[in-house]
Amino acid sequence: MAIEVPVKLYLDKLLKECRNVAVGLALLPGSVKARALHAVADRIAADEDDILTENAKDVEAVGKSFEKADTKDRMKAAVARVRMTADHIKEIVERLHVIADLPDPVGAVTSRRERPDGLQVSRVRVPIGVIGVISEQSPLVTVESIALCLKSGNLCLFRGASEWKLTHQAIDARFREAATENGIPTGAWVLIDRQEKEVALDLMRSGKYLDAIIVRGGTGLRKTVAEQARVPVLCDDGGLTLLYVDEDPDMSVAQNLVINSKVQQVGASNALDTLLVQQVVGRQFLPPLINRLLDQFKVEVHACPKTVALMGQMAMTGHTAIIPATDADWQTQFSGPILAVKMVENLDEALVHIRTHGPCLTAGIATTRYESAMRFSREVDAGAVLVNASTRLHAGESFGMGGDVGLSVGKLHAKGPIGLEQLTCEKYVAFGSGQLRLPHPVPETYFDAIMLKRP
Repeated sequence: MAIEVPVKLYLDKLLKECRNVAVGLALLPGSVKARALHAVADRIAADEDDILTENAKDVEAVGKSFEKADTKDRMKAAVARVRMTADHIKEIVERLHVIADLPDPVGAVTSRRERPDGLQVSRVRVPIGVIGVISEQSPLVTVESIALCLKSGNLCLFRGASEWKLTHQAIDARFREAATENGIPTGAWVLIDRQEKEVALDLMRSGKYLDAIIVRGGTGLRKTVAEQARVPVLCDDGGLTLLYVDEDPDMSVAQNLVINSKVQQVGASNALDTLLVQQVVGRQFLPPLINRLLDQFKVEVHACPKTVALMGQMAMTGHTAIIPATDADWQTQFSGPILAVKMVENLDEALVHIRTHGPCLTAGIATTRYESAMRFSREVDAGAVLVNASTRLHAGESFGMGGDVGLSVGKLHAKGPIGLEQLTCEKYVAFGSGQLRLPHPVPETYFDAIMLKRP
């Protein structure tokens, strides 16, 4: 009987190998990476039935893990979350083709200038190196993370959710075969196949070999990474998403923005958490909106005292009652069908609320006033600020970046979507013709004489 290697030894060996492979991966030509990703997309499309067969086994395993009758609803939700369809495969294939066609960021010169002494100084994009990704999300996130890292010259060390174990393996096998056949070196990414929790913890602490880490998951995972990580965290999808409805908005536009921002995908990191409404328009705007959220979209509304008072007759007229908000509601990323609603006196109070209850991942404003739009966009500190647009558009795909590995509120690397360019850093390259840092330790009158004495 084989003895399983301890987690720490397993991971150390894996990371050492990754460091060696990453050197060559960073030098791959853009044409090779693009050709390989197109080939991977074609291979996954061709083997759709086989991948869905393996996914069905994952779905069956998840269903069997629930035994008690009182967990029936939870079982249905878990099974629905894991099940993939032909549409999911189509989305993966399309995303791979899009990433393949994006310009290669590696080697791009972002600036160049000549100094007075003739030194030519440039800034050039280079890969970050070995990037760990810890994900609780779907195989689309897996494929997108590996593809974006590969395209940007980074080695991706991916630790996925165990619910999709066989699905991940099926996709990885096709990805690996098609990529190596098209010039990608073996080991250009690693799908960690050990499921112990210690693997994720040790990965977070692998500062010696890992250059950065990306988190794709819920609040619990993000909190663990924030507490345990010993490497830079590129993005974690944390932070609140807020929308402020200003005085004199276009009412139909504003209502659509709220509904789309909240309901289009309620579990997304850029789905609406807090709605702030200027009290001048509150009486006209909020009742029909809250009715739709409660009755049509089954969103639980937690409201401030002013909103509760405004909507006080709803329970008596047969509507579901809203819930008085607590202090915690104003700083909660709900990741589900819950929305906190607050009426504010003016834009000043809205800005104070956003500053007080940060960090802010996505902030939107619905307004017809140019002054409000410009002030909001200048003063709000967020990963992205959107004016008269759904907060769900805060994404690499919507911003023309082709995709992203997550959203960031960080201040030291990049805010917003972490796409291809954000998966690189910049180094300086300087070309000279013998320039020296003055004063030179050798007197200038002796330069030629000293040089002539050299063999």
